[in-house]
Amino acid sequence: MEWLLYLLLGAVAGVLAGLFGVGGGAVIVPMLLLVFDLLNFAPALMVHTAVGTSFAAIVLTTLASTRAHHDMGNVEWPLWRIMAPGLLFGVMFGAWVASLLDAATLRTAIAIFLLLIALQMLLRWQPPAVFERESRTGHVVAGAGIGWVSAFFGIGGGSLTVPYLNACGRPMKNAVATSAACGVPIAVFGALSYLVLGWSASRDVAWTSGYLYWPALLGIGISSVPCARFGAQLASKLDDATLRILFALFILTIGVYLIASN
Repeated sequence: MEWLLYLLLGAVAGVLAGLFGVGGGAVIVPMLLLVFDLLNFAPALMVHTAVGTSFAAIVLTTLASTRAHHDMGNVEWPLWRIMAPGLLFGVMFGAWVASLLDAATLRTAIAIFLLLIALQMLLRWQPPAVFERESRTGHVVAGAGIGWVSAFFGIGGGSLTVPYLNACGRPMKNAVATSAACGVPIAVFGALSYLVLGWSASRDVAWTSGYLYWPALLGIGISSVPCARFGAQLASKLDDATLRILFALFILTIGVYLIASN
């Protein structure tokens, strides 16, 4: 029964990821929390394990996305190399801070973050290109901030990286492509950080390695990739406004649930 839940979760997450163009973390984390609630997962480990497992699950999706964007020539690799050190530092620091928080606090923080994403999408706020002069230091600092927030909430960083690069004057196709590439180190080092930081805490929980829960990881991985293709095909048949509103309402519902059930 548990495996069926994870396969179903992966299928739904894959469809939603393909449908709404997200890396998957914003979908996988809240849905894992819902499933863990149903299965009476250890409360003290539930939130951290959902975040860590999410990172591991989106490694393959970010790699596949980056490859596709690279083949189209849209990834700005020189910019990626500048931001990468900041991303790595931010991810490791963010994961460490998250490991110090109790489950209830982290759960509330994730819920608030989801509500902010929903409001941003419903209000259609997009930052203007405000950075007339770019600097290497600025990109490194921005990378650190993006990595920190991503590690805290178990996301690939696209909801932060794309607006930042767009604010720097990058065309959307380049911002999205470079953001996908930035998601690779975020996902890889996020998963590794939660693996190491949770090693002692989860020793008595079956099928875990640190804050990674293998049944969920394998189930999501098996079903999410093919279903993401279906979601992408479905997205091509819907207009942008409908997609934006549907995703915002989905995220809003999950955020409210997490706060109400905390």
